[in-house]
Amino acid sequence: MKETLLKVWDHLEEFFLIPSLIISTGLIFFQVIMRYVFRNSLSWSEEVVRYLYVWQTWVGVSYAARNGSHLRITMLKDRLPEKAQKVLEVFVVIVWVGFAVFVMIQGISAVHAIASFGQKSSALRLPMQICYLSIPVGMVLMSVRLIEHTIKYLRKSEGGTAE
Repeated sequence: MKETLLKVWDHLEEFFLIPSLIISTGLIFFQVIMRYVFRNSLSWSEEVVRYLYVWQTWVGVSYAARNGSHLRITMLKDRLPEKAQKVLEVFVVIVWVGFAVFVMIQGISAVHAIASFGQKSSALRLPMQICYLSIPVGMVLMSVRLIEHTIKYLRKSEGGTAE
């Protein structure tokens, strides 16, 4: 059971990103067929794809943090001694997490504001806070992934195993 939960956690973003990409691609393809073959478009498909794209973006931030694949300029870090590299890495993660917490708080404020207005999407009539909820969810996941990645980095650099 523990291994299953760890496997789910290790691939959490992928469990959302891969199916949502397949659904988005399928809906766009279906929309093109409807528009150019049947001369009739679906009112809801573009909205679904748009909101899936927003969620993919914010969950993708977490995915990139998990894999350590965010864009970085490492010129300074590469010139430092190993101990200073560790200190710099921890400092950078603290700044990133601080930024993520700030964005998360702003995202929560946006979700509350949108919910208080009762705003709904135009085609599907979904509550708009569902779309905006992607911001705090993505930032929480990114923060956890950054901390997790940093712990693995520090363990690996101490001579232990990263996993």
